[in-house]
Amino acid sequence: MLASIGYAVAYTAVGLVLLALGYLVLDLLTPGHLGRHIYQDRSVSAGIVLAAGFLAQGAIIFTTIWTNATAGFGQALLYTVVFGVLGVLLQALAFLALDLLTPGKMGALVTEVAFHPAALVSAAAQLSVAAIIVASIWP
Repeated sequence: MLASIGYAVAYTAVGLVLLALGYLVLDLLTPGHLGRHIYQDRSVSAGIVLAAGFLAQGAIIFTTIWTNATAGFGQALLYTVVFGVLGVLLQALAFLALDLLTPGKMGALVTEVAFHPAALVSAAAQLSVAAIIVASIWP
């Protein structure tokens, strides 16, 4: 049982670092401070996009651990880091692609205080990218 507790702590620590990385990248892709948009300005759109990013990263992290746990702790942890970083990068790429394909600046649209439908589109893109990555993970 102690080993499992240690694994849980290690996976959670790596997961939190990956979630923070995803947050920082999304913060770079949007104007101003993402935290301020959500917590001070109460931007529902920014909250939706960040929540989708967290759920997407969580799905990738869960899948890497779940599908690689029998391969050993070290390999499963490595898969978690590699696919987690890949998820952050590919989600950022999807965000930038949407920005090129749609009118307006995606970063500005998804940080408006009033709800903007672009937030749902961006959230769906993040979740879709995560689903593709999840499907590609195999031990």
